[in-house]
Amino acid sequence: MFDLRRLLPLLILALLAVAIAGTLWMGGRGVDQGAAPTVQPGDASERRGALVDEVVFTVESDPGRITALIERGSHHLFGQGLDSATLFRQIQASPAVGHHFSRGSVAELTLNPAEFEDGQLNPFADREIREAMNWLVDRSHIAEELYGGLATPRYLPLNTAFPDYARLAGPARELEIRYRHDAERARRVIGERMEALGAEQRDGRWFHDDAPVSIRVLIRTEDNRERVGDYVANRLEDLGFETERLYRTADEATRLWIASDPAAGRWHVYTGGWISTVINRDVGGDFNYYYTPRGRPDPLWQAYDPDPELDELAERLERREYQSVEEREELMGRALELAMKDSVRIWLVDQQSVWPHAANLEVAVDLAGGVTGSGLWPYTLRFRDGVGGRVVIGTPSMLTEPWNPVAGSNWIFDQMILRSLSDPAALADPFTGLYRPQRIARARVTVEEDAPVGRTLDWVELESVERIEVPGDAWLRWDAAEGRKVTVDEAEPEGLTARSRTEIEFHDGYLDRYWHDGSRVSVADMILPWILTFERADEDSALFDPGHVPTFSVYERHFRGWRITDTDPLTVEVYSDQVFPDAENLVANRVPATQPWHVLGLGIEAERQGDLAFSTGQADRRGVEQTNLVGGPALEILRDYLRAARAAERLPFEETLSEWVDPEEIRERYAALEQWQAERGHFWVGDGPFYLHRVRAVEGSLVLRRFEDFPDPADKWLRFAEPRIPEVSVDGPLIAELGEAVSLDLDIRFGGEPYPHEDIDEVRWMLFDGDDRLARRGELEPDADGRWRLDLDAEILDALGTGANSLEFAVTATPVALPAFATHAFATVPGGRVPQPRADPAEEGDD
Repeated sequence: MFDLRRLLPLLILALLAVAIAGTLWMGGRGVDQGAAPTVQPGDASERRGALVDEVVFTVESDPGRITALIERGSHHLFGQGLDSATLFRQIQASPAVGHHFSRGSVAELTLNPAEFEDGQLNPFADREIREAMNWLVDRSHIAEELYGGLATPRYLPLNTAFPDYARLAGPARELEIRYRHDAERARRVIGERMEALGAEQRDGRWFHDDAPVSIRVLIRTEDNRERVGDYVANRLEDLGFETERLYRTADEATRLWIASDPAAGRWHVYTGGWISTVINRDVGGDFNYYYTPRGRPDPLWQAYDPDPELDELAERLERREYQSVEEREELMGRALELAMKDSVRIWLVDQQSVWPHAANLEVAVDLAGGVTGSGLWPYTLRFRDGVGGRVVIGTPSMLTEPWNPVAGSNWIFDQMILRSLSDPAALADPFTGLYRPQRIARARVTVEEDAPVGRTLDWVELESVERIEVPGDAWLRWDAAEGRKVTVDEAEPEGLTARSRTEIEFHDGYLDRYWHDGSRVSVADMILPWILTFERADEDSALFDPGHVPTFSVYERHFRGWRITDTDPLTVEVYSDQVFPDAENLVANRVPATQPWHVLGLGIEAERQGDLAFSTGQADRRGVEQTNLVGGPALEILRDYLRAARAAERLPFEETLSEWVDPEEIRERYAALEQWQAERGHFWVGDGPFYLHRVRAVEGSLVLRRFEDFPDPADKWLRFAEPRIPEVSVDGPLIAELGEAVSLDLDIRFGGEPYPHEDIDEVRWMLFDGDDRLARRGELEPDADGRWRLDLDAEILDALGTGANSLEFAVTATPVALPAFATHAFATVPGGRVPQPRADPAEEGDD
């Protein structure tokens, strides 16, 4: 017989083990790092690097659980902005949960424009049908009903919360009126084009070659885009199309809309979503990214065939090829028109995303990118009651695509993690989008006199000159056949000019820093990525990647050379025909890319030998694995190349890099990497405030730990507080008599106090008549007391005639880049004695 008394202790131990395992699981999927580091009292200024000891990322695909997880203490932050009004109410009701807002996320419909190779009719290969989709969808319904008010209707490739929307308010509003919801117009245009394409309707259903025309709608399931997908499918069915609804997660959808050949016809419409990780002060490059093959190397982008005028404008705006602000706005306005005609994307809404976090947690949140897009989150994440401790972050997915620094994962959740592993030379201000120096001691920007570039922050010097000559010893390109750099003197013996020169002096000790594996930073880490840029675009190179060529062609058109002028401190000069409206952002875009040469070299050699490939397209073409530094079959291949490189003391592009790397460094680097990979199980080596401690892809967790050799004090970036977004209201009459002038007062405040007029960058106004036509527009100047007044004379009102009218105001301020808006509606009536009610400013304001 069994003695139950002897089994009881074993049973209790077993139950305790199950309970502990469950606790660990809830604290982070697969987390087995032992006891959590504890928060200790301490002064952040006395600590180096990160303010917490460890960050654990876990896969949490159900946003509905996140409030309970934070309340339970198993999670502290959610790495996705929420778009659900129901979840927002839960967050507001919980004293254990705080939140931030951001405005950089957008939902759209990505349309497949390819002709299908099997002969099936793809309606969206027709440009007019794509354009008509703008009239089919009701963006106001999507914003108010599907997003519960946590969104703003968006029609254009302009984020409605970014500065360019305020600058282009006139042409933007005209296009919004032109493309507002009109289901009957959509039905008529689509019907006419379908018949022109050889289709016919039978009993209200579309047929082509005697088969029903079926639209495959690829629908993301993790957020409100599932509801958007169903809404769009319903509208297509109303027009007579059959629909096949493909409900997919991020990982599953990627294999279709990005990884597959669009001509294979596996999908027609994808419920796309994008996030701007910083406040984009110049969205001119978005036309090139979203509408031309130069935007990305993926198969879908290579199927884009924009109108030649749009293609030219997109490239000009990407290169910033204009001589004045006025010319830029003219080019942008025309590009907006042509983009709406092309409509490979149907923009739907700009989201107001809610980012939940534990009430005792602090982190710098970008007004555009939220937590996920914030470049400052790794430098500011902390518990309010001290330093140290472990933070658990839930994220809908991670490791969605292979990680490599050349053409690896571009997914926002992967990029959030990667931002913590690197230390950029400049970081974006989360409230303005202007870049601030991180590893730069000073920068001097010189532009030609006709280049419209301004400066706001004093860390950059800006000057203009009549002509900029590129020095003859500057490196202009790389000759892959000969394996050497080509100077301006060699390539352009008659000389070369540029529109901009950017001189960047890095901090003293920049070359005394260390990579996470203990390797000391080298100039070669800056030169090798530049070489690779040219190698991948050269058809004679073993590293040639056709998908890289469109992107490279844009770079080649504006790049005019660079050179290293000093190494103590490290100083570089970069010459380019591309400029940006802000000198600070021009500097950030001219900093040469930096990667540890010994890690990058392994991927280069593996691709050269045909065993791996950096990009998805190249891997598919060659039938090999994509280079992945953190998981999958590529790890064993890279281990083999590491052993071979160490044995041969291999230095990539030795003839050039040997000037900067001695034999002892080669031996030390490979030895450090071999030890690092053996301890960590991966090849990702960075220089950020955190290092990648462990990857557990199967369990769905990833662990970062504080890099103790990080050079900066931990409180360096803690000065960013609440963003001062203007609060705008209008006080004006609701009825105006023809023949009389009227005045309106604009009240601009923050926190109940008047907004200093010296901090207001611009106040624009637009007057629309009863037919929504733009009648007048202009700018306001403040009164002496700081108030803003608009006087409309009798002539302006008489031109409106009788009826309903509206005024719209757009306010931009220097402390924040997000514009604020207000609207005032009023009626014009025949002259005579009429009551003069005025709007309640509290009701009229809209920010």
